[in-house]
Parts: sequence; structure tokens; C-alpha cells
Amino acid sequence: MDESANRGDVGFKGRVVAVRGSVVDVVFEAELPPVNALLWAGEGPGAALEVADHLEGGRARCIALSPTAGLARGDAASGSGEPLTAPVGPEVLGRMFNVFGRAIDQGPQLSDPERRSVHQAPIPLLRRSTSEDLFITGIKAVDLLVPLERGGKAGLFGGAGVGKTVVITELINNMVGRHRGVSIFCGIGERCREGEELYRDMDAAGVLPNTVMVFGQMNESPGARFRVGHAALTMAEHFRDERNQDVLLLIDNIFRFIQAGMELSGLMGRLPSRMGYQPTLSTELAELEERIASTQGASITSIQAVYVPADDLTDPSAVHTFSHLSASIVLSRKRAGEGFYPAIDPLQSKSMMLTPRVVGRRHYEAAREARRTLAEYEELKDIIAMLGIEELSREDRRTVYRARRLERFLTQPFFTTRHFTGQDGRMVELEDTIDGCERILGDEFTDLPESALYMIGPIDEARGHEA
Repeated sequence: MDESANRGDVGFKGRVVAVRGSVVDVVFEAELPPVNALLWAGEGPGAALEVADHLEGGRARCIALSPTAGLARGDAASGSGEPLTAPVGPEVLGRMFNVFGRAIDQGPQLSDPERRSVHQAPIPLLRRSTSEDLFITGIKAVDLLVPLERGGKAGLFGGAGVGKTVVITELINNMVGRHRGVSIFCGIGERCREGEELYRDMDAAGVLPNTVMVFGQMNESPGARFRVGHAALTMAEHFRDERNQDVLLLIDNIFRFIQAGMELSGLMGRLPSRMGYQPTLSTELAELEERIASTQGASITSIQAVYVPADDLTDPSAVHTFSHLSASIVLSRKRAGEGFYPAIDPLQSKSMMLTPRVVGRRHYEAAREARRTLAEYEELKDIIAMLGIEELSREDRRTVYRARRLERFLTQPFFTTRHFTGQDGRMVELEDTIDGCERILGDEFTDLPESALYMIGPIDEARGHEA
């Protein structure tokens, strides 16, 4: 079975008049198909096209969702007027799909699944529900300084090679085992190798039966990468609305969605806006992000990796993404270079949930004091580099000693990196994280070397490292 097998009734017939990479113009003699309608052009399986715009002279400008190699002017194009659809329902659990809903895990194709259009409107405000429940991850730096919201959206921001995908896979490992709902992993423009490794890891962990994976791979057309996020969201919405199941939606990488839109915008002849991005960037991102919401019956909690070009957090792609999130976890190349993993920057990361009313007074005070101590240490680093730590006042030296121990305590061995580091992973309860932070700030571990606090789980393991 191939993607073109489900073409449906042919109601619109035209012919190809121009092919520019992934943008194809089709002329129709009669009525034009509606925007977002799916067309098939060429011989055999043909190329899948999605109508993006109506031009004068009966011409429709289309985005190709599959390769256009071999497509020529004059080739026939036809479609029923129906949009791209995604399979939904319990049959998709445990499987891996492409943007067309075709299984790509070498298993049998779904026989006759229920399908829904990938173009769905966000749920109305009256049906939306907000909660103040925390989404505990077991990662110390996240739970203490950047607590996540159940039913919210969190972003992992960082440049290339600072550990975004590693943190995402660790979250999957920690959450899927105790997350009672459905997990959906959406890979947008990421490496095929990562998807294959993730599939095997989840199968080995026994969590694949409650997981769906959807991929628009790096080697696929920008149209497929642009629409795969909508396909994954359609599956998530079905579990939330029809089956009242909580959904954990992990997206890697939102920047690749923006990048695919930028490629298509240039090919469609739109004038670029600032720094070469498409003029419709904010609208396209909002159409995707606003569908991630919770109802009274169930929630969609989303954690998204966001590549930051040149580590510049003022890049338009990062700025527009920030505005949709309830928590922003910024990964620092400097901290990664110093060996602090996960390389979370405690001063740039933030969460709307970190208020006394939501997390409690004790958690709030511990996080605030930890962040203040780390900020003061950052300011003192220049003085230490020039004059040495001996020139600091006694109180400043105490601040430095606390901050250096905090930095090391907030590192953590991951389950998903065990084969690289040789260390067993640790999941740490929030109570243990707060307790360890308070005890370090209370100067309890001044008798221990800083290295005793590096890459441990709960704080009591430090004594074991010393022994």
C-alpha cells in the first residue's frame, strides 16, 4: 500500500504548469479545489500536493508533500477536494507513522483506521481548562528552578550539540513509565538515526504500547516537515477529546517547522521579513501552538525542543516561540563545556509556575535563594579570574562555595546516557531536590569536596561518594 492508494473520488481535474522545487502550480479549467485540498499529480504513485493559494487564471499554487522528481509540465493532477488526513484511535498506539499516516516501522499497514483532517481549529475558550498542577519530571534542575505545568507548554532552547534531544529522551524515559495517558513523539526535520534509536529504546523499556511516533524526516520535502506537526496534533486531540486520555506530546524540533515554512515561503514568492523569515511566521506558529490545550476531561502537555541559531535567543524563531510557553528551559553551551549536564542555565530559564501560590512557600524560597546565590557567583567570576578567590570578603567566599556546590548538585546522570557515561541514571523526587538545595545553602556540606556532589541523585549520596 502506498500513500496514493487512498486518493478518493476525483472531483477536481487539472494539469501541472510549473514546478519550482517543492512548489507546483496547477491550472484547472473548471472550479478550483479549496485551500488545503490534497491533490495527486503525475503517473504511478505520483506526487502529493496540498493547495496553498488561489491565483488568477484558474491557477492553484500547491505545496508538495512528497518528492517532485519526474513531475513535468502538462502532467495531470486530480483530487477529491478533501484535505490531508491522519489516522486516529487506539490502532495507532505502538506504531511509527509518516505525514500521510503510513506506518514506517516495518509492521503491517493499518487496515481501515478512522481518519481526521490535520487542519483542525483550536478548541474554543469556553471549553478550555487551566490547572495549577505540577508535572514532575525527576530532573532536579527542571523541578526546582523551572517547574512544568500539567497541560502546559514547555520549551527546551539551545544551539547545536548542547543536549536538547538528550533531555527530551530522558523526559520520555522518566515520564512514560508513570504517565497514565498516551505519549506522542513528533520528529520534525530530525535525524532518521535518532528516531530509530528512540523506537528501539522505548520498545526495550516496555512503554511502546502507549506511545505513537510521527516523523517528517530531515531528508523529506519541506511540505512534509511543515505538516507533520499538525498530523501529530490531530492524533493527540482525538485521544483528548474522544477518549478523555491525558496526552504527553513531545516535539523535536519546533525550529525545523519554522524552517520548513521559511523554505516554502521563499519558493512561493513571498517577500521575507526580518532575517529572512517568512512574513507569516507568527501566524503559522500560532496555528500549531494554540491547538495544544486542555479541556475539563483531559489535557495535552507539550515539551518542545527549539534549536536556537548561533545561540542567539533574540532570533525571531526563538522570540515567537517564547510567547507561547509557560516554561522556558534554556540550555547553555558554556555550562555544557564545563561538564554540567543537563546544561540548564538557571538564570535564563523561567517558569510561570514558580510562584508561592502554586509550588508552595518552601519550594519558592529554596529556588529563589538558589538562583540568587548562582547570580552573585556569576558576578564574582570576573574578580576571581583577575585577583583570585582570596581577595574576596568572607561572605562572598561563602557565596562562591555554596554556588559551586549547588552547580554540581544540580547535575544528574541520565538513564538514556548510561552507555556513554557508564553511570546508572537517577530520578529524584521533588522533596529530595528541595531538601538537598536547602542543606547546601545552610552550609551543611562544607566538609565535603565539591566533587562529592557532582553527578549524584539525592543529596545523601554525597556521603557515599566521599566514602
